[in-house]
Amino acid sequence: MKTAEIRNLSVQELENKLKELKEELFNLRFQHTINQLENPHKIADVKKDIARVKTVLNEKNA
Repeated sequence: MKTAEIRNLSVQELENKLKELKEELFNLRFQHTINQLENPHKIADVKKDIARVKTVLNEKNA
């Protein structure tokens, strides 16, 4: 997800997106643990998306 796309979302949408990304990260870690994850780089991508969403949330709340 691009930063420009994230900045266009409202605070409520950002909070929902953050919740979805955290759930996705949990599922990816679980799949990685039981060796069913085909692309382990996906975990890093989701972590970066979470950081982007948190950054924009902090900017909007400040």
